[in-house]
Amino acid sequence: MPIYTRRGDKGQTSLFGGTRVLKSDERVDTYGTIDELNSLVGVVVAHIENRHKKLASFLESIQHDLFDIGSYLANPKALPVKRLEDRVELFEKEIDHMTERMPELHNFILPGGGRVGASLHQARTVCRRTERRLVALIQKEEVDETVVKYVNRLSDLLFTMARFVNHKEKKKETKWTRLDSIEPKLVKQ
Repeated sequence: MPIYTRRGDKGQTSLFGGTRVLKSDERVDTYGTIDELNSLVGVVVAHIENRHKKLASFLESIQHDLFDIGSYLANPKALPVKRLEDRVELFEKEIDHMTERMPELHNFILPGGGRVGASLHQARTVCRRTERRLVALIQKEEVDETVVKYVNRLSDLLFTMARFVNHKEKKKETKWTRLDSIEPKLVKQ
């Protein structure tokens, strides 16, 4: 059976239950952004080497959560996703655990570091966009508020994971400096 159906060729898609909507519909945009975040978390997992196996396993469990959330959002009549409140508590424990093992943060930092750390920072920014999309959707339709709480805490977790991995890999965090205090340097050609 081919993967293509041709039913979306005119810019529409079906929600669970068969309702046809435009692909630009806020609900579709929101669960599409969840899918984008899930894919980016998969990229992070692909970059992880053996010494971060627990992190990879934890991130894969988050991917399952994100798939559940995307499925919930694709079905306007779905029941809320179970266990999200427990996951938020787990995220907070993990954030606290990692924070205790790193230098205290006193400045804004630029996203970056090593490959895994930088990818986690990128996942965090997509997670924040996902949160903004969820909030916009909630203004128009009923959505379980625990989903927003989950995504909000997930972005905090991804930020902390990025810092933690960079710290463990001895990758330097670059403090943000105001543009007017940086001397531009060009490479001579």
